[in-house]
Amino acid sequence: MKNLKLFPFALLAMVIAISSCSDDDDFITNDPVAEDDNTDGGDNDTGGFVGAVYAMTNGDGQVAGTNVQGPNVIIAYGRNADGSLTPIGPNSTGGNGGDFDGGEGLDPLISAYALTKTDDNANLLAVNAGSNTITSFNINEDYSLELVGSQDTGALGPNSIAYSPRPDAADGLKGIVYVSNITRQEFLSGGEPEHQGTVTGYWLLDDGSLSPIGGSTRDLANRPSAVQFSPDGNWLVVASINSGASALASGSEDELVVYSVNADGTLSDTAWGAATSTLRGNTEGRNLPSAIGFQIVGDNYVVVTEAREFQPDGTPPAFPALQDGSVSTWQIQADGTLTPISLDVRSGEGNTGRTACWLDFTADGSTFFVSNAIEAGLASYNFNNGIVALIDQTAALGNGTGGADNGPDAFANTEGWIDMWITDDGAYLYQLYGLDGTIGIYRINGQSLEHVGEESGNLPDTNTQGIVAI
Repeated sequence: MKNLKLFPFALLAMVIAISSCSDDDDFITNDPVAEDDNTDGGDNDTGGFVGAVYAMTNGDGQVAGTNVQGPNVIIAYGRNADGSLTPIGPNSTGGNGGDFDGGEGLDPLISAYALTKTDDNANLLAVNAGSNTITSFNINEDYSLELVGSQDTGALGPNSIAYSPRPDAADGLKGIVYVSNITRQEFLSGGEPEHQGTVTGYWLLDDGSLSPIGGSTRDLANRPSAVQFSPDGNWLVVASINSGASALASGSEDELVVYSVNADGTLSDTAWGAATSTLRGNTEGRNLPSAIGFQIVGDNYVVVTEAREFQPDGTPPAFPALQDGSVSTWQIQADGTLTPISLDVRSGEGNTGRTACWLDFTADGSTFFVSNAIEAGLASYNFNNGIVALIDQTAALGNGTGGADNGPDAFANTEGWIDMWITDDGAYLYQLYGLDGTIGIYRINGQSLEHVGEESGNLPDTNTQGIVAI
């Protein structure tokens, strides 16, 4: 690492002015420091907040007929001790949001971790799917954001971003960042069933800026949905939503692929491991797994949510062909291969949990919650060394549709629960309602949830993607 050559870049010092949004999207424009009676101007001033929540607009509401969805904005909220949120201002990313999911405005990037943070809570990282860029922010002591700068990703539709610290890196380097891109130009017109994307790496520098890692781009055989580093930083795992799709030129059925991370920040030339819970043409008649949210926990256990959308023969999803979603787990071995542990553990019964797409773990690691988008609810699971079991299909329930025969109207009759994040102290879960412009607030009581409130009025009613809590 001592002889790494850093790429030049400029540090942006001015936040780009925010474009006005529709009448439904009244963004807060006040100065949080000026309004905070608890502010004393000290070096450790948190504005009276115990933490923060950041949510991304991914544009300014649904724009039909185009991938570009307008200016992308991060809404920052101070987190109070009772879990309630106080808006402390919008922050332009300097890029545009995007939509690569057909136009209903729910889960427009079909991804997890469109927004993420460093584990020391010093930096926030965001994708700009309509501009093909990623943006970094510094998080201030009062939880407000300072825009640092952006970098091109070299492909279309960045949709997920991951960070791993590198304490042994050369001076000035803080950690490593990888972003997944939905597709490459040659696969764009074919849509979701044909997309094949990329991953690309960057160094995160001590000042919060990003520097591209030469030779880090790897072409993928599928359409990626999320990227994550293993806890030890040795592996990068990529999940995909169209494994086994009959239209894929690659023919890949890999739900997950595992790359090793080299000392120079690049990845292994090819994946060391690959796995799927359900192959095309399976005798059970089970739909194929569209893996979206996942985490790598403990001794490199990979825990994956699976929306069961592509049909058993690999043809695209259509109502009422969706099936109950599921969770599957594997363990990354020393050689990078994946050993299955629990496969296809259902998140519902009778097609009542069809879109299991995001997850997060409680502080003690014994429980995780899975968000079902169409049903607008959270399922709870027990976790023990990779073995998972469903505890409660409706640990939390909002305004969803239920049933299996809703057709396209399912999207018109749901709040659309998508991304979620549990606070560092394990006290609260924040759930983004993708079709309501709202954040649901839940207190965590062991393996159960208590709804304590909602925050609305600052996010568009459609097309949002990405939430982070501190």
